[in-house]
Amino acid sequence: MNLFDFSIAQLPRIIFSRGSIKQLPELCLQYGRQILLVTGASSFESSDAYTSLVSAFNDAGINCFKCNVPGEPSPQLVDDIVSEHRSHGINVVLGIGGGSALDAAKAIAGLLQIENSVMDFLEGVGPELPYKGPAVPFIAVPTTAGTGSEATKNSVLSVQGLEGFKKSFRDDRLVAEYAVIDPELLGTCPASVIAANGMDALTQLIESYVSTRSNVMTDALALSGLNSVRDGLLAMYNSAQDSQAQEKMAYASLMSGICLAQTGLGSVHGLASPLGAFYPIPHGVVCGTLVSSATDMNIQLMLNRESANPALDKYATLGDVLAQKVHGNKHESWESLCRLLRHWTKEMNLPRLSEFGLEESGLDHVVANSRGSSMKTNPIVMTDQEIKSLLIERL
Repeated sequence: MNLFDFSIAQLPRIIFSRGSIKQLPELCLQYGRQILLVTGASSFESSDAYTSLVSAFNDAGINCFKCNVPGEPSPQLVDDIVSEHRSHGINVVLGIGGGSALDAAKAIAGLLQIENSVMDFLEGVGPELPYKGPAVPFIAVPTTAGTGSEATKNSVLSVQGLEGFKKSFRDDRLVAEYAVIDPELLGTCPASVIAANGMDALTQLIESYVSTRSNVMTDALALSGLNSVRDGLLAMYNSAQDSQAQEKMAYASLMSGICLAQTGLGSVHGLASPLGAFYPIPHGVVCGTLVSSATDMNIQLMLNRESANPALDKYATLGDVLAQKVHGNKHESWESLCRLLRHWTKEMNLPRLSEFGLEESGLDHVVANSRGSSMKTNPIVMTDQEIKSLLIERL
């Protein structure tokens, strides 16, 4: 693996500043006065920031259509919203919310000017037609710190149930024109959301760093983000109003999105797709409950089968960085890393998988559907039995 042999995919223009939500009217007017605002269930609409934004849109003469994404978006929800608004001459789609709202907004922007269903473009289901666009310009404004969706070309959509799926519609034309990161918007997040989303960002940074597609640039960004998670996650979990913690976690989430878009991820995200499709398990909860066990298993498998794997050195670096300590040897660094991840999982009360209905009888079905793109960039190839053992640890 040559870390100095890489290319970087398209990224949005990034505005990272407290109060940057106030720039949205000006940014939207670059594209026109007809906007579609896509938000989550209700939390943003009940905030003072929403009231101020709508007033600013009115003052600027912006005509704002609105829709809500109450949970993880389905293809049917996206198609329904597109059908409702396709005739409105939308000039820009503005997504404000967590990863679900941003993913939905991204797909909606990609479909408003064409006649297709989103099912035509989802990977691994349907006809998988090539996406030719055009897409309506998209502006992403995250209100949680975790998914990094504001920086990626992926729109993750799911159908819930044992025969369901969780798949991506992805194309460079879906990348946001602007990612507007305002850390103040994180202040209304409840502790459970902070924990799940924060562990998602942490997992994405770890998996990007040890990915088989990592490079010198993404390594630097991942370590920068991990420093921010280390200093910000528990602080924000304990106080959502901690402004420095908000900034650190907003930054960590952004870095995780940039990194994963370039490198791919690993075994945790390989399992997150079927687990989130087959059972009502929030994505961040999957990451939070699996990351410590998955990290430990990757290290042990490499020690047993691939002792020269460069990811072992990287895991040792992670142990030193997250513990803020240079350990005496790699074994101490690995043990420190896994111990710290277990501590955070326990400290923030990340639930076990069985709490969402997963039983040992259902593990083979999950394993059989875990071989997507994320599993392909895990630093070591895992057998089906090893994947099953990982799940058993967190039942």
